[in-house]
Amino acid sequence: MKFALTLSERLARARVDLRLGVPILLQSGDRTILAVAAETLSDERFQELRDVGQPVLTLSKRRAETLKARCYDGDIARIPVPADVSRDWVTSVADPSSDLIAPMKGPLIALREGKADLHRAAISLVKGAHLLPAVLTVDLDRETVGGMATELTLINTQAAAAVLSAAIIPKHVVSAKVPLQVSTAGRLHVFRPDDGGEEHYAVEIGQPDRSKPVLARLHSACFTGDILGSLKCDCGAQLNAALAQMGAQGAGILLYLNQEGRGIGLANKMRAYSLQDQGFDTVEANHRLGFEDDERDFRIGATLLKELGFSAARLLTNNPAKVAMLKSNGIDVTERVALKVGKNPVNAKYLETKAKKSGHFL
Repeated sequence: MKFALTLSERLARARVDLRLGVPILLQSGDRTILAVAAETLSDERFQELRDVGQPVLTLSKRRAETLKARCYDGDIARIPVPADVSRDWVTSVADPSSDLIAPMKGPLIALREGKADLHRAAISLVKGAHLLPAVLTVDLDRETVGGMATELTLINTQAAAAVLSAAIIPKHVVSAKVPLQVSTAGRLHVFRPDDGGEEHYAVEIGQPDRSKPVLARLHSACFTGDILGSLKCDCGAQLNAALAQMGAQGAGILLYLNQEGRGIGLANKMRAYSLQDQGFDTVEANHRLGFEDDERDFRIGATLLKELGFSAARLLTNNPAKVAMLKSNGIDVTERVALKVGKNPVNAKYLETKAKKSGHFL
């Protein structure tokens, strides 16, 4: 078939559909489910789902634990949607913003029977789309699937499993000289991933020797800290200090990875900030949203360093997870260079949480 989509292209389309509130089809063997993200679910689509069959709300383990729902499937919980509730109920279960105002969401009785592999794949896809990890699904019979397959994106989850777990391979697109305040010998490299996701950048200072460990920083994008100068985190200060140190030494590589909010996206990061205003710390807020402490993929950093010709690094970081991930992906980290900057009265508790719960050296 001419112009047939690759599996990676189908997955990219599925993520876009979920962001638009368009359902997708997930298939494994002779079983197929219809899945739509709870966050983007409309009243009309909710009614259409009811017309097709019994909707089931799938939650990540972290969100289910917050709501005291049993995770019989291990890492997720499947909750049958009661017949007498509206779409607002689905939203209230998926979104923790009103938890303290209306804490009683249930009782939420989770399913024990049946396979959960398709529901698990749906959660993975909505996370990849930077949506709340909650999905409404309906099991479909073969006849119904045939009528929908021509309109909706269909993903074979058995084939997709390897693609979803594989390391993202960013391809070098272009580079150009960019004189910087810290060094007039600056060059910006743009990398585009093969999964349709956000581009990542590498800032090269001077002409680092590829045969020696390069002074490097893996920096996750932080719009509020890097651009707005937010005092809630230390990101902007770390970015500027890392570039200044590279400029002072005459060479270095700063990898600017578009993994905002520890990989959950800016909108979810703002949701976490809102929960922090209610008294939860950074990790607790992520868990209430349904995410893990850190959803980033540091394998991207190792791939970019290799693409730029480096096999060893002196890593500017306070995060031991970055060191371990680079080492496990073929980059020899010869030294961890501390980057203790940016502490202020506003972010003192945030930094304390990073040290106690995430193991940062602060």
